Amino acid sequence: MVDEAKLRIDESRGRRAKELLDNELIVEAFKGLEDAYIAAWRSTGPLDERPREKLYLAINVVGKVRDHLQSVVANGALAREELDQLANEPRKRIFGVV
Repeated sequence: MVDEAKLRIDESRGRRAKELLDNELIVEAFKGLEDAYIAAWRSTGPLDERPREKLYLAINVVGKVRDHLQSVVANGALAREELDQLANEPRKRIFGVV
């Protein structure tokens, strides 16, 4: 049985995540962080292993946050499709009640 309430929550989260990803300030923040981390990473010396590793992790964390938001958007779109299918299919009668 489909949990319609969960689908509605997923759809709502997807819309909000899309709004964030479409927000120019968030796009600018992700780009700015990545650019700053990459520039700092490139300026490390050959013996700066520890700082280079930390910058590498920081760059990946920015990507993981973006990927998470994109995943929430995709899940929201799937939830919307399921809700549309539910709305279009005839309801089954259970004990004479629709």
